[in-house]
Formats: sequence, structure tokens, C-alpha cells
Amino acid sequence: MEKSFSESYKKAGVDITAGYKAVELMKTHIARTMLNTKASDIGGFGGLFELDLTGYKNPILVSGTDGVGTKLKMAFLMDKHDTVGIDCVAMCVNDVICCGAKPLFFLDYIACGKNVPEKIADIVKGVAEGCVQSGSALIGGETAEMPGFYPIDEYDLAGFSVGIVDKANVIDKNSMKEGDVMIALPSSGVHSNGFSLVRKVFDVENIDIKAPVEELGGKSLGETLLTPTKIYVKPMLALFEQVKVKGVSHITGGGFYENMPRSIPKGLGVKIKKSDVKILPIFKLIQKRGNIDERDMFNTFNMGVGMSVVVAKEDAAKAVEILKANGEDAYIIGEIVKSEDGVILC
Repeated sequence: MEKSFSESYKKAGVDITAGYKAVELMKTHIARTMLNTKASDIGGFGGLFELDLTGYKNPILVSGTDGVGTKLKMAFLMDKHDTVGIDCVAMCVNDVICCGAKPLFFLDYIACGKNVPEKIADIVKGVAEGCVQSGSALIGGETAEMPGFYPIDEYDLAGFSVGIVDKANVIDKNSMKEGDVMIALPSSGVHSNGFSLVRKVFDVENIDIKAPVEELGGKSLGETLLTPTKIYVKPMLALFEQVKVKGVSHITGGGFYENMPRSIPKGLGVKIKKSDVKILPIFKLIQKRGNIDERDMFNTFNMGVGMSVVVAKEDAAKAVEILKANGEDAYIIGEIVKSEDGVILC
């Protein structure tokens, strides 16, 4: 590849040598994800992963794909690019874990107006950190330099995760019944959803997003909004080992009203007291500044709950204890009831 160079292509806006430099810069970050994994080195045409099926009777692969969305605009404004990769991984692996699956490996896709190797390496640094947090191997990816399609200082980021679960351990919401309990796992902030509304509410392109905000405890709006999406994989895997989990929801776009019913069978719903929801200050600020209806808030944002888990009432205390022992300040948020409404906020 040292002899691979095209002056004509460079004049058109694509410097393939920058791509080679970016790969070299990101290799140390990628190596962090390979500690307990047999996988191929990056640079080939496909990512190889050796699958260990020890202990699995009927293994099922579970996949998920997602991007970071317009939260990337905050990274551009803050000129901070080493955390959005965590968001990208989180949006995929948190979906995979909802099926009861353990994430195995991850691939990313970065499309940019101009390949600045140091910036691309920063992005991949975040992806690698997300992979470490979720126990995934970063086995490959793609960086596409697309001048004239993206502005030279902007990029898009998406990813793809594959996990594994034994068929007998796939989360089955049909085992749920009236009286079961829903547990909340707190979010770290807005995560990676609703940013089109957030950006409109605060007019982020036209204010100083680095200035301290009193309602946010003195943190800046930019810093608060760029807080990475929390990854719930390891505490959830610990929970699966000790408690029968009947339903899991990753609270993303659509908030409570769209996501929680996805893990609840027809004929049942969840009754939640609004006063029991530990709403983060950023959501109160968004609602106040944007004069947003309460239902719209709960139908757009996670409101401080990044993931919900349903277990039998008799298992609730143990489940909360396990989650807390694994770093999650989990708490009971609601009860499963007979209903066709999905989510009942009262």
C-alpha cells in the first residue's frame, strides 16, 4: 500500500494515503478490544471472528445496527470526537442485550467530507471504548471520504453488532403476567435520541454551548448533551445469570410510550407513577426552554431511564441488588397490569 497513490484522485478531494494513516493511528485503540478474542487484524476485505460455542446447546445469533443521529452536530460544535463512538456502539449493543444476547463483535462505518487521520482515529477511539465496555471485538469497519457530499469538517457514523444467545435463554415476553415488576436502569443523559428537537429548543448553532448552565450544576450545555450513551451489557448479563428476566426495553427514540410496550405482550401494560421517575435535570431544562408538553417529553426522550427490565415481583429485590452490585442505581419504576394502553403514566 506504500506505493498506492493517485494524484488525480487527490485533486478530486480523496487522499487515499490519509486513509492509510488513519488506520495506523487507530490500531492501538482496536487492540484494546481483542484481549480475549481470536479475530483477524483490520485491513482485509472482511472481519474474521472465531466463534466459541462451548456451553451453547442451540446458539442463536442476534444482530443490531444503528447510528448516532444528529447528536453528531454537538460533536462538531464542541470539536470533540472521541465519545460519539461510544454512542454508536451503545445504540447497537443495548438493542442486542434486550434479546438476552451477549455481544460478540462490532463493525463501524464512517463517512466524511475530508479524511483527517487524527479525527478519524479519535472517532474510532470512542468506538473501541464502547466495545471494551460491552465486551465486543472491533473486527473491522469502513472509512469513506466523500467530498462534495459531506462538508469537509463533518461526518456520519453508524455501526453493526452481532451477539449470541442460547435459544432457551432468549427473553420471552409471553411469560409476563399481571403483578410483575418493572425496574428502571438510569440513563446518563439524553443518550442518542431526540437531538433534532434538542437542537431546535436550544438553537445550539447560535449560542455559546460551552458556557456553564446553572440548572445543569454548572456544566455546559455542550458537555451535558455530548455525554455518551450508557452501555448496559455487563450488568444485564450478570442479571440474566441469576434472575429470570421476562422483558427488556432499550429506551430510545419514542421514549416510554413506544419502547416499553415492545417488551410487553398484548393485553398487558405497565403502570408508572410519574413521581417515581428520577428525571434528570437536562430533561427538565429541555421541557422548560421548549415549553414542551409532558406527554411529548415522555414520547421523545428517555427522561432518565435508559433501560427497563421486567421480573416477577418475588425476584424484584434480588434483581435490584444484582444491578446495584454491578454499578447500576436501579430502582422499581412500575407494575405490570391488565391494559391495552401499553404505558399508563399517573
